[in-house]
Formats: sequence, structure tokens, C-alpha cells
Amino acid sequence: MRPNDSLSILHVDDDAALGALVETYLERDDSGLNCAVTTETNPETALSLLRSPETEFDCVVSDYQMPEMNGIDFLEAVRETHPELPLLLFSGEETDEVAPEIIQAGLTDYLKKGGGTEQYTTLIRRVGHAVESDGEFDANDRVELDGIGVVGNDERFEEATDTYASFYGYDSDEVVGKHWTELHPSDEVEHIKTHVLPVVERGGKWTGQSEGLRADETTFRESKMVTALDDGRLLIAVDELDGTGLVSGD
Repeated sequence: MRPNDSLSILHVDDDAALGALVETYLERDDSGLNCAVTTETNPETALSLLRSPETEFDCVVSDYQMPEMNGIDFLEAVRETHPELPLLLFSGEETDEVAPEIIQAGLTDYLKKGGGTEQYTTLIRRVGHAVESDGEFDANDRVELDGIGVVGNDERFEEATDTYASFYGYDSDEVVGKHWTELHPSDEVEHIKTHVLPVVERGGKWTGQSEGLRADETTFRESKMVTALDDGRLLIAVDELDGTGLVSGD
């Protein structure tokens, strides 16, 4: 986004009152984002706006539970015509319940609705992270990875999908309870502590490649995304890379 330009945000939520509240907070924010918010209660109308040559948006924020279509279906429809547009889900759904859909939809970020005004401050920060300073979004930063794990505040896995566990040579119930460091060689652990976790702790999202450690002590290259959930736990998505640096099977 160029200096002094407005950041154009499309907010989609069937709750008109909440939509008005989000619009108020985003447009009155003093963080320097200078937001201009368009609020729509109907996803189909929102899609028409996105596809119109007369309107242009820098970011989309959507609810999940909507009568016409849920937030994932809506965002997948957005991706058909806008593959690089930053997409955030702002929803009351528990993160664990929608995490697999979040990953597969290629969302930029997810924020759970809560009480108090802090959630709007967080939303503003997440929007700022999603949109780069020049207003362009790197499509390679989208979340499109197959294995999903959740690490608790004690740094041990609370959940892991079968796909996530299989990359490391385990069943999903064997990963639960393990410390995250057990799935990486020691030099990679230091890299994660030094370069990955500080980014996440500042409210950002880290994406890149790292090295995983299998149960049989062999290692492999992985494409990884790490972001913090609202309660401080970590959502991790991974895919195994082949020898050329591409996701296996591509």
C-alpha cells in the first residue's frame, strides 16, 4: 500500500450489527493502516463486488457461519478469481474444529471472535501482517499444507492429524504429548528457537523450509507454516518436500 492510500477491506458477515462494529474499529484505528471498509451481509453480493471491474480490495475478512454459504466455501470462491488476495477468517468457531479447512482453503490467517475490544486490535494487526506495505500479497505465503498439528502452551503437541504424524513416522496418537523439539534435529531446533518463534511471538506468521526428524532418526526437508492461535498455542502446517525442493507428489 502506498503512503496516504486507504487500505480497502471487504468484510463479510451476516450479522449486520457486528459488521458495523468491525467497520467502526478498523476505520477509526490509529495504527497508520488508514482502512476503508466495505461491509456485506450476503456472500453472493460480496463475490459480485469482488468480480466487478469497478471495485478493488486489498484484503477480505469473512465470517464462517453464514446462511448462504460458509466462510470456507466463500473464500474458495474468492480464490477462483483472486488467487493472491489476502483472506482472513474472523469467526466464532473453535480453531481446532476448522483448522483442516483453514489449511486446505489457502487462508492467510484466522482469528477467533471473542469478548472485549482486544479482538479488534488483534484483527487490525492481523490485517496489517496480511497486506504488505506496497499493497501486494505474496501467493507463496498462503497456507496450503496437508499436515496439521497444534502445540500447547507447554510446548507439547495437543493434536496432530494422521498426515502430520505420518511425515515423522508416527501415528497421530504417538505425536500427542511429544515436545515439538523431538520432531527436529538439534541444529534445526536452534534455528526454530532463533528465527521462527520470535516472528510468531510478535503476532506474525512464519513460512519457509525446515528439517524434520523421523521416528527412525532419518531426516527430511519440509515446507512449514507456524502461527499463533488466540490463546497462545501454535498451529503448525507441514508438507514433505522431495529432493528438488517441491512438495512430494507435485
